[in-house]
Amino acid sequence: MGALMLGEYIHYGLLVALAIALLVAAFTDLRRRQIDNWLTAGVALAAPLFWWTSGLSLSPDVAIQFGVALGAFVVLAGLFALRMMGGGDVKLLTALALWIAPGLFLKLIIIMALLGGVLTIVMGGWHVIRRQKHKLAIPYGVAIAAAGLWVLGTDYLPAAGASAGFG
Repeated sequence: MGALMLGEYIHYGLLVALAIALLVAAFTDLRRRQIDNWLTAGVALAAPLFWWTSGLSLSPDVAIQFGVALGAFVVLAGLFALRMMGGGDVKLLTALALWIAPGLFLKLIIIMALLGGVLTIVMGGWHVIRRQKHKLAIPYGVAIAAAGLWVLGTDYLPAAGASAGFG
């Protein structure tokens, strides 16, 4: 087995691990309204290995990934401060920004917003039907994970035939 083939196996293994992490995030957010720090830390800490297997250069590629993640964190932390987004959601999206090419991260954000809107309408309707009095809490990690899986499936996996903007 050549080094190139091993690198491809590691690359796609990392994408599968990211997909599994997104599924765990969605499940725990749906069940407990919480996305665990160990999960988002694992996603963030695995990004450099993904960059290496993607052939990203330190400059400008990795610098751009950091810039997108930093920009995402600043905007999302502002939404958290305004109580419009949960802390786990902020951390998960910031960690995802380390993995997803900038143009595709914008696609992820748009898909997440659309899915999050549908999720909010469905859960709001369910809340009204059940005549619940407590405040409605939307597990937005579900929308984040679904959007992340969508981008992985359409732009990163071999069947998609895309290079995800990386060399």
